Amino acid sequence: MSPWIAVMSGSSRLLPRFLATPAPSTTLRTTNILLARQLRAPSRPATGAAAGARPAASRCVATRSQSATTQPFPGKKRVVFCGTPEVAALVLQRLLNAAAQPNASFEVAAVVTQPPRPTGRGNRKVPQPSPVQVVAQEAGMSAAAILAPERPGDAGFLAALQQLAPDLCVTAAYGNYLPTSFLAIPPHGTLNIHPSLLPKYRGAAPVQRALQDGVAVSGVSLLYTVRAMDAGPILAQQELKVDPDVQAPELLTQLFELGTDLLVKNLEVVWAGMGDATAQPQDEAGATHAAKLTRQEAELDFRQPAQVCHNKVRGFAGWPGTFATFQQQAAESSSSSSSSSSDSSSSSSSSSSNAGHTGEMELKIVRTRMGRPSEWTGSSERQVVASRDALLIRCGDGSVLQVLELQAPGKRVMAAKDFLNGLKGRTLVWQPAQQALQPAGIAV
Repeated sequence: MSPWIAVMSGSSRLLPRFLATPAPSTTLRTTNILLARQLRAPSRPATGAAAGARPAASRCVATRSQSATTQPFPGKKRVVFCGTPEVAALVLQRLLNAAAQPNASFEVAAVVTQPPRPTGRGNRKVPQPSPVQVVAQEAGMSAAAILAPERPGDAGFLAALQQLAPDLCVTAAYGNYLPTSFLAIPPHGTLNIHPSLLPKYRGAAPVQRALQDGVAVSGVSLLYTVRAMDAGPILAQQELKVDPDVQAPELLTQLFELGTDLLVKNLEVVWAGMGDATAQPQDEAGATHAAKLTRQEAELDFRQPAQVCHNKVRGFAGWPGTFATFQQQAAESSSSSSSSSSDSSSSSSSSSSNAGHTGEMELKIVRTRMGRPSEWTGSSERQVVASRDALLIRCGDGSVLQVLELQAPGKRVMAAKDFLNGLKGRTLVWQPAQQALQPAGIAV
């Protein structure tokens, strides 16, 4: 029977059988004996490309042995964590919790994060530490164990990292490319927690683009970092069913929590020296790119189907968000407002002067859900209808979008029903987006 098992639908793929499922004690003993023999076996001479990489690994092992007496937890493997934003801080806290367990095989020896950046406006625009740095400081890590280089290829930073003698580096939303000089330091390599089922959605915004595309199943990948972006061999993956209304910040949190647990479960494979042999290369033919979001993409166009608009609101939630433009009209003129709501009539309707016209309003659309066509009872195609707890928008194909939360200029995010109370009898008519229609889909 093969010692490897492929487990799908919520479980790790390509895990060793003795980690994926319970096994008889004899099987465990046999496996441990084989691993012990492999670790004691003399290394074979490296050839080709591997020969060039071997000296770097050897130097790193030597550094570790020299500093072993200064380790706070002798005998435990040393992990250096690299990350920057809130979701990375969540991963770090989860790793710290795992490392604090009595049977933990590792310690978080140091963190690497981006340097403090200015935040806020005006005089408040002063450098602030990253969320990862804040968690590290609150955990009592020393200043020497919190590294924030401008570039991870800086000689001084690399010297400090090598002095820390990490056994393994772990990255999660670090935000910088790692040079070969960095990757050569940890003898067990660098593992990245990536929130997609690679090779799909490589890049800066995998969760956001997946939600924009309306995927029903997402997941997380644990892969070795190589110079090409998100293209390294995959050690393990786990799938996650996507709620049809979940938004990007929520799904990011779920996937990084799942990814951290997946990492901890597979560390014994890494410490046993089996990580490289277990990891599987990616299928380049199936690779897709998840480009960084831009503000220019944030405008909603209700000429598109409601599902497309809903998915965009979900994917763009947080930053940059989504917005749409509406025309305010008095109630008595709503029935005659822009009665020709097709794209060709938009220019004529903008030039007409209705008695009830009170100007245009740009609203940030914060949270939506799909409605039923029967819920919309407007008299013109672009009229926004008020229900008990939502604004109902009839989209281009006749489908209906419910707007649950929104934000008016200069106001806080509010529920749709609270916004309706402030309209004081006025109605809204949505305006076509200024940018050209763009089909949703994965960028390849």
